[in-house]
Amino acid sequence: MGVKVLEKSQGSNRHLLVNGLKSCLAGGNAVTFTSTAFLGLGLCLGRKTYRRTETLPKPTIWAKPSSVITHGRPVDIWCRGSQRADQYYLYRTSAPQLQRTEFSLESGDKAKFSIPLMTQDFAGTYHCLYHSQERWSVPSEPLNLMVAGMFHPPTLSAFPGPIVPSGGSATLQCGSWQRFDWFYLWDEGGGGHYELLASQCRADGWCQALFTVGPVSLTRRWTYGCYGVFSGSPYVWSSPSDLLELLISGVSRKPSLSLLPGPVVVPGDTLTLRCQSDVDYDRFALFKKGEHNLPQRHSRQVQAGFSQADFSLGPVSGSHGGQYTCYGGYNLSFHWSAPSDPVNILVTALLPEDTIPTLSAQPGPTVALGGKVTLWCQTGSLFDTFLLFKEGDVSPPLHLRSRYQDGVFQATFLMSPVTLDHEGTYRCYGSLSSYPSQLSRPSHPVELKVEGEELVCGPELPDHTVENLIRLGLSGLILVVLGVLVFQRGRCYTVTKHLTSVV
Repeated sequence: MGVKVLEKSQGSNRHLLVNGLKSCLAGGNAVTFTSTAFLGLGLCLGRKTYRRTETLPKPTIWAKPSSVITHGRPVDIWCRGSQRADQYYLYRTSAPQLQRTEFSLESGDKAKFSIPLMTQDFAGTYHCLYHSQERWSVPSEPLNLMVAGMFHPPTLSAFPGPIVPSGGSATLQCGSWQRFDWFYLWDEGGGGHYELLASQCRADGWCQALFTVGPVSLTRRWTYGCYGVFSGSPYVWSSPSDLLELLISGVSRKPSLSLLPGPVVVPGDTLTLRCQSDVDYDRFALFKKGEHNLPQRHSRQVQAGFSQADFSLGPVSGSHGGQYTCYGGYNLSFHWSAPSDPVNILVTALLPEDTIPTLSAQPGPTVALGGKVTLWCQTGSLFDTFLLFKEGDVSPPLHLRSRYQDGVFQATFLMSPVTLDHEGTYRCYGSLSSYPSQLSRPSHPVELKVEGEELVCGPELPDHTVENLIRLGLSGLILVVLGVLVFQRGRCYTVTKHLTSVV
């Protein structure tokens, strides 16, 4: 049995609904109103007609698969009333003109109203009612049916990044160069909940809304999308942004991250970042500080009992410079390890020759073991920081703020007392705090030599000083007690001898 759409009649929503219900009650299975502007949908089912107007409990209304439907996709509007319902009525409070459309009904306590091709003409606010035993129900709660895909999508990013420690929070920025009046954040992992915020537009035309989410937990996925909406057409939405998934970290032990061949790279070269762990992780993620997109992910390799992944960067440019961390995880989980200790990629800039710093050793490049030496880095160009690298050393470089003296910018790196570990080849670089990941070209190398031999000592013997002092103290105490006993015995002997002589 079919149900037809009721097209718009002149007058108010209430007038159309009343007239539609009167027509249904007059005995027809379907009623159609025709006018130039559509106002509501009336859907009636049943052969019996009744005149009583007592109300029944309100029905429930929902849309499947969702209340936000991409343009051109199908959608079903469902109304659940009662097993005894013999008529259903669906109407819309406001919408553009529609053509007449046939809808199918389901048996039982609900009816289904199908829209095979979603357009903005079907977008709007819907209510439904049902009839049973000479009574009509009150209208359902409103159902807002949106059509999406009518404008370019906004972008969605996370601050400070998409990896959030368990129990932490993140700020999600939904933004666009289209001057949307509102932005909707869609929580796909949280059951499809929507949150609305008004747009804030900058002078350059960029509009955005900032949504705070969290604290995050391990109980579900934290996956989001967002839409832009103009106030003049609140039921017509943009295409959705790309989905953004927040990754929860801190669940397991951190891996280590190393740079091969080293932290300083020349533009055009290739650099490998190796994330490694003795934990048997299935996958690894690499994340750069300051970027808000999802990190790179690689499946693991197994080397000598370690799980690892190599991330190759190249050809390197200045944009690759910055601080990186990596994470370990498992394929069947969205949880990630604690972050590795950070490493910094430093890219040398193609600056003029006169900006290259010079490096010298004072009093000279050969120093006695246990002595001291100063490595002096200087240049006539403005660098506010100098970095000193030792060839083959994987530890972070030494940093010093520069000082201006005698017409040059300089920094002095003091090494004292010198050990054999200080021996090696050194270079220094200049840097600006405004571009900390970009360096000058390196100075000429300085090879530091250490003369002398370090004493090789055997294993350190345990210190028994305290124990010996305790033993000496106990020995002295014993001697004192013995002396007292001897004294007492001699005294008793003298007294006894005296009494014997008297007798």
